[in-house]
Amino acid sequence: MSKRWSKLQREFYQLRAEGLDLQLHCRVYRMGSQRGSTDCPRYWITLGKEVIWDYPRDFSESEKAKRLTDEGHYPYITDVSDISALIRDYIDTPKGELLSRSFDQDRWGLVDLLRASDRRVGLRRLAKFKQSTTSKAAHRLMEARLA
Repeated sequence: MSKRWSKLQREFYQLRAEGLDLQLHCRVYRMGSQRGSTDCPRYWITLGKEVIWDYPRDFSESEKAKRLTDEGHYPYITDVSDISALIRDYIDTPKGELLSRSFDQDRWGLVDLLRASDRRVGLRRLAKFKQSTTSKAAHRLMEARLA
């Protein structure tokens, strides 16, 4: 995962707006128990020193409960691969489609953060986008860009 992850992370940073103190992290933590051990994945985004998006922590108990009954138990079944695929899909989206394209696979509200931090979205388009999103984290990113 590290080689592919570092490439994806590097490409994300190439699209990050200049001067924006934004970091994208993905780590796997070893989790041991009496039954054995497993890897526990985590994705998170920081603006400065503040975590503004965190998978799996930020997701509602009802979403977690649905995953437990439908797909198995976290951390054995996670969305980390799907999140990586979404980031890859976003990075590969042409500039002219960034704000109009529908990313139906985004169950985490991540695309609005990517849009808000993307240097390909100019300040005029960013102001228009700010009116169309309700994401508090995306608003924080846009405020940081416009400051």
